[in-house]
This record gives sequence, structure tokens and C-alpha cells, in this order.
Amino acid sequence: MSQDPYELDVRPLLRGGSDPFQAIMNAVDSLAPGQALKLIATFRPVPLYSVMAGRGFSHQDRPLDNGDWEVLFTPEGEVDEIRLSAGETDLDTWPDPSRQLDLTELDPPEPMVRILATAEKMAEGEVLFALLAREPLFLYPELAKRGHKWAGNFDATGETYRILIRIGGRRSHVGA
Repeated sequence: MSQDPYELDVRPLLRGGSDPFQAIMNAVDSLAPGQALKLIATFRPVPLYSVMAGRGFSHQDRPLDNGDWEVLFTPEGEVDEIRLSAGETDLDTWPDPSRQLDLTELDPPEPMVRILATAEKMAEGEVLFALLAREPLFLYPELAKRGHKWAGNFDATGETYRILIRIGGRRSHVGA
């Protein structure tokens, strides 16, 4: 799956006197499997390089014409192969996620309950992105019964499972 980098421009935060660190970490946590982060800042954020290296990202920086900096953080190392639902082969045609959930702090079965409840409110073809503390093995058959497709894997640290769910049109679980 090749996705465009997620772009985060922290220049407004920096010019307003705010620390963008939490916004950057939130963006990193919401990246899809294998997705890079493009950061735009008013200075070369050298201290951030070691933080991102610790999270499994390499960096390439370049100055912009106006004196600002653009840094591309790319996931490196061995990332688990992306697991796909049956019949899915081309994630490049999936739209960007319209909903995101961070469920890493919840114990089972709450993450599965929240994902299924959120999916019920979404339109066919929309994509949900969720972060989990473990691989959702019991969620996969529930998604299949509802006609949804999924793709997921652990991040480079191996601590967070990331899953994309494309909402399907078949709702065989209703009334079952």
C-alpha cells in the first residue's frame, strides 16, 4: 500500500507561540500502516529527529524558499506485512479515512464494540482508521459478516496495531 505522506504544517502553531509537539505525536499515531509524515515548520526541528527515530522513522529535511523547513519522516525497519481481508488486493483505491479512533487504552471487547458501532454510522465506501493495543482477531469475522473490508498491521514499534476498515454495503448481521 503506497499512500501519500500525511502533511502537517505546524507553522501557525509556532507563530502563535504554541508548542506543536503534541500535534506532531497525534499525527504520528494516526498514520496508516507504512505512511510517512511530511512536517512543515519555521525552523529545522533537529531535536525531533531523535524522538522520531525512537518511533521507527528516518528523516529527510530540506529548506524551503521562504526560510521554513520541510521534513519527511518515513517509517523504517521491519513493519509487519499488511494483513488484508479476503478478496482485497488493491488498497490504493481506498479513500482517505473519514473517521479515526484511538482505542489503545481500552481493554477487550470495548475496542471491537466501538469500531462496530462507529462502522454502523458510516456510509458505504467510507474508511475508518483505528489504533489498537493488540491485533483484533475476533473483529475480523464480525467485519466480514457485515460486508466490510479491512487491512492492518503493527507499527514499526510493534506496540500499536493499525487497522483500516472500508465500509461495505452488505449488512447481513441485522436481524440475525
